[in-house]
Amino acid sequence: MNKGLGIFVAAGLAAAFATISHAEELTGTLKKVKDGGTISIGHRETSIPFSYYDNDQKVVGYSQDIALQLVDAVKAHLGMTELNVNLVPVTSQTRIPLLINNTVDLECGTTTNNKERQKQIGFSTNFFIIGTRLLTRNGSGISDFPDLAGKNVVVSAGTTSEKVLRQMNEAKGMDMRIISAKDHGEAFVTLESNKAVAFMSDDAILYGEISKAKNPADWHITGTAQTNEVYACGMRKDDPAFKKVIDDQMAEMMKSGEMAKIYDKWFNAPIPPRSVVLGVPLGDEMKKLYAAPNDIPLQ
Repeated sequence: MNKGLGIFVAAGLAAAFATISHAEELTGTLKKVKDGGTISIGHRETSIPFSYYDNDQKVVGYSQDIALQLVDAVKAHLGMTELNVNLVPVTSQTRIPLLINNTVDLECGTTTNNKERQKQIGFSTNFFIIGTRLLTRNGSGISDFPDLAGKNVVVSAGTTSEKVLRQMNEAKGMDMRIISAKDHGEAFVTLESNKAVAFMSDDAILYGEISKAKNPADWHITGTAQTNEVYACGMRKDDPAFKKVIDDQMAEMMKSGEMAKIYDKWFNAPIPPRSVVLGVPLGDEMKKLYAAPNDIPLQ
């Protein structure tokens, strides 16, 4: 064997062994995705403008756009030419169990990254900062949380808002009647039908619900923010290789300006299904997050 051919063969063998070694090193979600050729993404159905169905029953939104770019990063990392994306609808109550039982590989919607949930699942770099407030009809007489005493209030079941409201009710003896709706859409229907005087949730979600109202001008958001929270994509715990791929892509999107473009698309431009502009400018806290990406919970 001549010297040139020997070098060529050796290089080929080295590349082959490197590929085999890489395949053997895959663990957790990356291995599951590579072996199955599919990644399952959990999404919300009615969480405007984060993750919801448009009029064509296509999943759209700020969180969904982020999720699809994360999928592309996983595909590139694994060197796959094709990667099937299985979209799985989740609710506030099912999102964590579906991650834990391997039905969903990544959930990007409106999930708060907090210390309590970190005991069950892992989280990506944070992608949104939010406060919990109240949505109410103009002229309802509700301006802040003390005004809810003795009244019906609706929340989405399984959310941090539900937990905070129940703790407030017990600690302050407010005698609120708390209605737990299946999701944000159902909660707003409850409010719109006058079965509750207010809907407590994250303020950006409340802006999204106003966009669906028959007459958006009838509604306003009020109240002192009870919590400041951060959203992140959920994943299974103790999967550092998968988390690194997700976090690296998230940081790249933030530092390149891509994340800010996605934000403007969903918060400062007409969005489906009714071409409403939410008009929520990118705040200072979000700008700080984009400049220094992190996965630190605020609670």
